[in-house]
Amino acid sequence: MSDWSTYQKSTLRYPELGFTLDCSRMDAPEAWSDDLRERIGRAFRDLVATEAGEIMNPDEGRAVGHYWLRKPEIAPAAEGQWIREVKEAVCAFAAKVLAGEIVAPNGNTFRHVLLVGIGGSALGPQLVAKALLPPNAPVDIHYLDNTDPGGMDDVFATLGDGLAETLVVVISKSGGTPETRNGMIETEAAYRVRGLDFAKHAVAVTGEGSTLDRHAVAQGWIARFPMADWIGGRTSVMSAVGLLPAALLGLDIDAFLAGAAAMDEKTRVPDETTNASMRLALMWHHAGNGRGEKDMVILPYCDRLDLMSKYLQQLVMESLGKELDLDGQKVNQGIAVYGNKGSTDQHAYVQQLRDGLANFFATFIEVRRTRQGESMGVDESGSSTGDYLQGFLRGTRSALHGNGRQSITITLDELTPFSLGMLIALYERAVSFYASLVNINAYHQPGVEAGKKAAGVFLSLLNNVRRHLAETGSAGYTAEAMAATVGESDIEQVYHCLNHLAASGACRRETGAGPAEDVFIC
Repeated sequence: MSDWSTYQKSTLRYPELGFTLDCSRMDAPEAWSDDLRERIGRAFRDLVATEAGEIMNPDEGRAVGHYWLRKPEIAPAAEGQWIREVKEAVCAFAAKVLAGEIVAPNGNTFRHVLLVGIGGSALGPQLVAKALLPPNAPVDIHYLDNTDPGGMDDVFATLGDGLAETLVVVISKSGGTPETRNGMIETEAAYRVRGLDFAKHAVAVTGEGSTLDRHAVAQGWIARFPMADWIGGRTSVMSAVGLLPAALLGLDIDAFLAGAAAMDEKTRVPDETTNASMRLALMWHHAGNGRGEKDMVILPYCDRLDLMSKYLQQLVMESLGKELDLDGQKVNQGIAVYGNKGSTDQHAYVQQLRDGLANFFATFIEVRRTRQGESMGVDESGSSTGDYLQGFLRGTRSALHGNGRQSITITLDELTPFSLGMLIALYERAVSFYASLVNINAYHQPGVEAGKKAAGVFLSLLNNVRRHLAETGSAGYTAEAMAATVGESDIEQVYHCLNHLAASGACRRETGAGPAEDVFIC
């Protein structure tokens, strides 16, 4: 079959949405196996059950309601009313901020937003802002999305005196996420040092009654917006988590939600030949033999979508990277995701993609119109920069397939709030379908929780070591001596504690011939 015939047969278009999915370079079979067809049927039924509010996260006993956020009429009555009320509150608050009815304590309008969050509570808003915020926007946005003190200092230095006109949005469902709590505490201190009343700049997005909610009430923060247990962090961008920052930046959140709802409508159809999300999930299954044997490389040929690979890294890997399936069998499922942007990667890892290990499939994301108006010619033939971008995309796609590398191409007519919402919904539903195809729970994250517990153990040890150093460290300790003092069998962990304390100025290190001879003195 010719490439042209394969392209026509393997391309799915939604012209009214300005969307195309091209799987012609995936070398998929003409028909799926009977076993896979049975799984496809189950996946369609699972999504119906999800939208109906059944418990689809059995490990945590929760419904999964992020699809309700863009169409509350399909939610149970109470949840649907809650969604509408939260959105109305978000819109009303943002409108007052933008109109100058809610202002900074100095009487000026808020010119900056500082978002304090982590994971989906930061990645979603970052993606939306990078993709949609115009360069001349009256309000800009900054982020504390890690517990790195140097990164925090950089943000505070960038804002400088602008902190006086910065609205701070703190996002944490439980209110106990350490990274977000730390960012909030550091931000409160930064305001205090400048003689500013942090509470008059602060807004919370959190679960009702959470630690953060109670703190915001006690301190008299400007406003609080609720989160729900049935919204996961990695799928929260269409809740107050993403809508509040977007609305504060003046973005069209109605169009954003409408785009997601439009893709949801298309991908409710129980027919894999016309359902883009199911077709995407089936391509993932085909590429990796249902075992994640190939990595997913995300290559958006649009600067404004350069965070898409990071966003999908969390959405896909946190959802699908599971040790056990729904039957309790050890399966170690997952799909590794990485990427950057085109054509930057012509000069980076595309060399390995074509000539190195064939352990991946690529996804090109194309935006047909990235500039409004005419483009100038940049060479003797009159080709524009956009012509070159298209040439690099098509050339790379052909070069990869010519060497046996598979790829998917997603095309958006233009990048708008509507099309971004549509793109996010496409992937959210593909993740749900794929999880059903391989029989895993896409909506919990036990591995993340394990990492948090291990971090807590280390922090406890660190505090123990710090205390002993302060009390008896004048004579100096090796890692082995300190481990014996605190009763810790893992000498390496003690050594890392001592090095961290030395780096932070709590002690000094006299470097020996090797780690065992290093001496730490308080």
